[in-house]
Amino acid sequence: MPSLLTHPIHLGLGARALAQPEFDGMEWYADYEQRSTEDGVEGRLVSLHRFEKSWDMWEMHPSGDEVVCCLEGTLTLHQQLADGDEQSVTLGPGDYAINPPGAWHTADCDGSVLALFITAGVGTRHRPR
Repeated sequence: MPSLLTHPIHLGLGARALAQPEFDGMEWYADYEQRSTEDGVEGRLVSLHRFEKSWDMWEMHPSGDEVVCCLEGTLTLHQQLADGDEQSVTLGPGDYAINPPGAWHTADCDGSVLALFITAGVGTRHRPR
C-alpha cells in the first residue's frame, strides 16, 4: 500500500487521481511538471510532508492556490503576497491556510510537524531563504 508521505498523488482533469513515483528530493518537482503537463494549471499535487526543522527556502506557485493543512505539531507559515503585504499565521492540528497564486512562502517549526499540501504545481519556483 503506497503512503502519501512517499508517493504523492496528482489530481488531474476528468477527476483522475494518479499515484506518483516516490518523492526523492527537489528534482522530483521538475519531473512531476513534465508528467502532469497535459492537465496544465488545473492539475493539483496532493502531498504529505513531515518537517523536523524550519524550511531553508521560499517557494511560490504562480498558477493557483495552495492549501496547507497542519495535521500534527505547530507550523508558522510566512507569506510575501504578490501585492507586497507580508503575513504570518501559526497552524496547529486541523488548521489550514491558503497560499494565493504568486505568494512566496516559507515555514518555521519547533519540533516535528506533519502537513498536507494541495498544490497547483505548474511553474513552481524556489529561492533561498
